[in-house]
Amino acid sequence: MLEGKALVKSYSGIPAVNGVSFAIRPGEILGYLGPNGSGKSTTVKMLTGLMEPGSGQVLFRGRDIREDLTNYKRRLGYVPEEPNLYPYLSGKEYLELAGSLRGIPRALLHRKIAALLELFSISGSRFSPLQSYSKGMRQKVLIIAALLHDPDVLIFDEPLSGLDITAAGIFRNMVREMAREGKTILYCSHVLEVVEKICTHVLILDHGNCVAHETVDRLRESTALQTLEQSFSHLVNEPDKELAAREMVAVMRWA
Repeated sequence: MLEGKALVKSYSGIPAVNGVSFAIRPGEILGYLGPNGSGKSTTVKMLTGLMEPGSGQVLFRGRDIREDLTNYKRRLGYVPEEPNLYPYLSGKEYLELAGSLRGIPRALLHRKIAALLELFSISGSRFSPLQSYSKGMRQKVLIIAALLHDPDVLIFDEPLSGLDITAAGIFRNMVREMAREGKTILYCSHVLEVVEKICTHVLILDHGNCVAHETVDRLRESTALQTLEQSFSHLVNEPDKELAAREMVAVMRWA
């Protein structure tokens, strides 16, 4: 189980995350949602060990991850929002580097890389430098790198970014399959219709505060709204989207 307990992180005295708590059990997928600037990325950095909380704890199986951060990271698979890859390495070379750093035996690593590149339909570009890859292809490499060592905990931050329809569909089904196998999954995304379909629970942040933490069905019931998108808009006080769009178009016509 992965837990955040009363997590707080501030920048220049302003809270980015303010006392957020949650638990994700094996087999659960927590959709972690919020507008831009709500504290999602800061939370992810704390959960991955890239940043220490100002106060509070991140626990894995009941222990603070700081007690043995190296071992925790061995059990973690992380797909960041930004694909910071080595541009002069080929896709295959990058994955070999990632797998060797994870201590995967060489023969097994090569078999996994070959199979996953084929399944993600980028095997034909495996020897090409990453700088020549499209955004979607780079995203596939990031996802493969996160899966190679069969992690217990997976943290996905906007994982569908750049993926085509087929790859996105495969990925969504893969996330559900991993949950059925007992993986613990945090899923950050702005694509609410995907979150609604695959997540067992959702947590919604607004200005660093947790404003909802429920199953999707209970959230819809509590807000008396039909979709997750409507519930989200209600809870974070989003502006009227149609009105804002009309006003933007009106500004374009100014002369």
